[in-house]
Amino acid sequence: MKTGIITTDTYLQHDTGQGHPERADRVTAVIDHLKKVKSKNLIWKKPTKFDLKYLEFAHDKDYLNNVTKSFPKQGLNFLDGDTIVSPGSKDATKDAVGSILTAIDGVMKKDFNNAFCAVRPPGHHAEKQKAMGFCVYNNVAVGAYYLLEKYKLKKVAIIDFDVHHGNGTQDIFYDNEKVLYVSSHQYPYYPGSGAANEKGNKDNVLNVPLNAGTQPHEFLNAYESIFKKLKTFKPEFILLSAGFDAHKDDPLAQINLESKDYYTLTKRILTLAKELCGGKVVSILEGGYDLNALRESVDYHVKSLIEFQ
Repeated sequence: MKTGIITTDTYLQHDTGQGHPERADRVTAVIDHLKKVKSKNLIWKKPTKFDLKYLEFAHDKDYLNNVTKSFPKQGLNFLDGDTIVSPGSKDATKDAVGSILTAIDGVMKKDFNNAFCAVRPPGHHAEKQKAMGFCVYNNVAVGAYYLLEKYKLKKVAIIDFDVHHGNGTQDIFYDNEKVLYVSSHQYPYYPGSGAANEKGNKDNVLNVPLNAGTQPHEFLNAYESIFKKLKTFKPEFILLSAGFDAHKDDPLAQINLESKDYYTLTKRILTLAKELCGGKVVSILEGGYDLNALRESVDYHVKSLIEFQ
């Protein structure tokens, strides 16, 4: 079996302004590098159009209407202090969501074994009614609802290893026993949520807060509690909010992972996924703001996805 790489050109048109950390170069660096990987096991795909009703599962209608109206005809528009949209963001935000849905379809149809979506803007900070933290639509949340609604799955797990807590994803699923949200993140840190006592109203949230300065072995050991929770939950599909900003070189956080640690983490997740859900895994890019660290880390992540067949 193969690994799908789902990406798009429209990410280039999502302009966040000069000096913004969430910029087009992030995805370009990743894609350009992956294109050099000479593997017959990589299948490249573009996102397909999708029914916009899936956005309404994750976000309020009023919020979606406001976002649609917020895309400017020219220049930039601020949805919050650091979440910026431009005319090209309209297509880029939809294609980011479309990528995870296309990846899910590919795994469910067995076109490929697993997939990585190289997209922007990221999504895990976007709440039901609020854009924040560079995120407009919550890509991974829409993906989870897609699995529940289109494929009638009963249990979906989201593992978020971005260095920042995915407050949006937690917000969207806090009352939903069908979705397990687990997150490892630096704490206390942006956006302020993600304390260990935030467990979801159905005991369906597990937060693993990490101190600034956490070393690789401490980070990887912290996943024991996450894997234990996954084994109890028994998901039928696992989605990864794959942020690579827990890297020691990342300018936006203070966790000390090396690029190769993402290979180890991914391999461990896939080993468990094989046991729990036949290896059905789709990963989508969240954060990662040092271009070299991001390129290397994604390379290790995708290498692990390819090898685990």
